[in-house]
Amino acid sequence: MVSPNAGSKMMIQSYKHSGQLHRVWKNSVVLKGTESIIIGANDRTKVIESDGHSWMTREPAICYFDAKHWFNIIGMLRDDGIHYYCNLSSPFVYDEKDEALKYIDYDLDVKVFPDMTFHLLDEDEYEENKALMHYPEEIDSILYQQLDILIHWIRQGKGPFSPGFVDDWYEMYLTYH
Repeated sequence: MVSPNAGSKMMIQSYKHSGQLHRVWKNSVVLKGTESIIIGANDRTKVIESDGHSWMTREPAICYFDAKHWFNIIGMLRDDGIHYYCNLSSPFVYDEKDEALKYIDYDLDVKVFPDMTFHLLDEDEYEENKALMHYPEEIDSILYQQLDILIHWIRQGKGPFSPGFVDDWYEMYLTYH
């Protein structure tokens, strides 16, 4: 698999299981690009929803994508600390032609607060889409196993939840900005 170069720009494209484009983040900067991990950053970037509606992100964010895990993690730098939004999703693929990181969003999300407490979100949306889009039982099993891993990372302060991770990558982002 080809990976993007640090300092280059990429789009982030989220799809649904049906193949429909769900959401696009424009102009994220690649901070680290390997076959297994991509770390990106953006600040006040345009986001386009599947219905064409667009909005701007409000704060700097460090985005962590892993080719081995079925989740991605966004660390948002806010005045009261780092807030995380974690999407249960397929592992990413990087499309060199489109300069885009792509993944399938599987509805379940985990919101993590600066004190590392967290909430599981959108279980109802997951159940609706699971029936509507016919998620295979294998996907359901994988997602709940990966949710356990994600919760372990949160509780243990691993990966993007480790002290300094988001701040250090944000400092790197500022060198490109």
